[in-house]
Amino acid sequence: MTGTGPRPGPRGRASLTPTPPGNLVVAALGTAFVAFILYRRYFGELPDVTWLAGLTLAGLAVVEGIAAHNTRQKIERKPRAGTLNPLFVARLAVLAKASSLAGAIFAGAYGGVAAWALSERGRLQAAGQNLAPAVGGLVGALALVAAALVLERACRVPKQPEDEEGAADKSDR
Repeated sequence: MTGTGPRPGPRGRASLTPTPPGNLVVAALGTAFVAFILYRRYFGELPDVTWLAGLTLAGLAVVEGIAAHNTRQKIERKPRAGTLNPLFVARLAVLAKASSLAGAIFAGAYGGVAAWALSERGRLQAAGQNLAPAVGGLVGALALVAAALVLERACRVPKQPEDEEGAADKSDR
């Protein structure tokens, strides 16, 4: 996957690039295909889908959404927002990149199971039982992807106005 690793930034330093949405879509679709095939072939040997993982993904989405809001407030230096450790922001950015990919993979897995359950719902009782938790997991995973992308965006350093940027460059010399 190109475009996901560190790239030389200003002054030759490595910088993280934004997560390409295409990579997330490919990961989700690939996982959905594998999950659909596995459930179609081995549905009797695989455990039933439960609500726990989907609710956990939704909970992580809420936590990352709150972190995104708080980080944005601190980066924009809003009143009563407090200070921000740059290393902590870098860690949040890495968490956001990892969470968006993990959420896409889980969304694909739950989407594949939901597609299987929809296709077999009239024939198999297990398909009907797995449909609601699979859709819940899909929603939780998609919420995690969205929250992770918002958190990643919140961790970006805002561009400085031209006059401040030139003064900062001169003071570094």
